[in-house]
Amino acid sequence: MNKKQKTILLVEDDDVFSRVISRALVHRGYEVFYAAQADSAIVLNETEALDYAILDLNLGGHTSLKLIPVLKEKNPIIRILILTGYASIATAVEAIKLGADNYLAKPANADEIVSALVEKPAGEAPSHDSNATMEPMSVRRLEWEHIQKILMENDGNISATARQLRMHRRTLQRKLQKRPVAK
Repeated sequence: MNKKQKTILLVEDDDVFSRVISRALVHRGYEVFYAAQADSAIVLNETEALDYAILDLNLGGHTSLKLIPVLKEKNPIIRILILTGYASIATAVEAIKLGADNYLAKPANADEIVSALVEKPAGEAPSHDSNATMEPMSVRRLEWEHIQKILMENDGNISATARQLRMHRRTLQRKLQKRPVAK
């Protein structure tokens, strides 16, 4: 019995990371199609029968969230994972609203990526351990989340976000260049 190989569209602008992840996914039995930018991803979406998509949230300063509806329009059952080094609650919520199935923060290895692609969607409630307790976020993490929320509301416009936060534009840019702080 010849089973069809599952296909993955990897949209990632970091060449080294994309080569490493592509090799690991191929090793796990997937056929990987690679795009470094949104335009190339749209072409591959039109020409290939894709089962999965892994989208880097930040593609050269632009968001890949706009690709989600495009991918879903052609193939409503494609499973989409947003992968990002700048994870925030605001972008996770937006990605899921647009149709992404899961959201994963970098660094992530191939096993974590495959698990996030094939397991239950992020929108479903996880099973709760009765002994587990939720830790509150640190003040710095809350600030990061709030900045990300306002930035999303302003469609990524730094000047408008800085005005709304009553913060100097350069200060906001410095804060955005830093990785998100631990929870």
